[in-house]
Amino acid sequence: MRLVAKGDRAAFEELYRRTSPWIAVRLRRRCADDQIVAEVMQETYLSVWRAAGAFAGASVDGTAVGWLWTIAARRLIDAFRRRAHHAEPPPAAAADAVVPPVEDEVLAGVVGDDVGDALRQLAPELRQVLQAMVLDGLTVRETAVLLGVPEGTVKTRARRARIAMREALS
Repeated sequence: MRLVAKGDRAAFEELYRRTSPWIAVRLRRRCADDQIVAEVMQETYLSVWRAAGAFAGASVDGTAVGWLWTIAARRLIDAFRRRAHHAEPPPAAAADAVVPPVEDEVLAGVVGDDVGDALRQLAPELRQVLQAMVLDGLTVRETAVLLGVPEGTVKTRARRARIAMREALS
């Protein structure tokens, strides 16, 4: 990131080569519109190029990937808002979408086996809310836009997820 901040194109190209497939997969899990995903990818990496100097372990895990995902998730929210503003409903995440197993394993390794097991037992819609709010750090409003559901539904699902987690861990 330091090299990218200094304007090193080769470092930026390497960063893009290493991270863009992962970012694209995560975006596609949340948006079925390839055009929006492409626009979000472009906006994300343009933002990274312009603001690489601002990265100083800004993500929870202290990696550039976490910082990149935060930028991409916020750009996706912005894209959904622009689309909603133009009176087109945003493409909703698939109702049966499940958190990728790799993310489950990473989360389980970070927070412990019991918590990881409890997360994997949650219904997909509850896990999606927790993923957006806890892992991706989105607000209730941003989560509602991302998942294409009302804010009240996000709050209800978050509460149900907390109750289910509490019961699973007791």
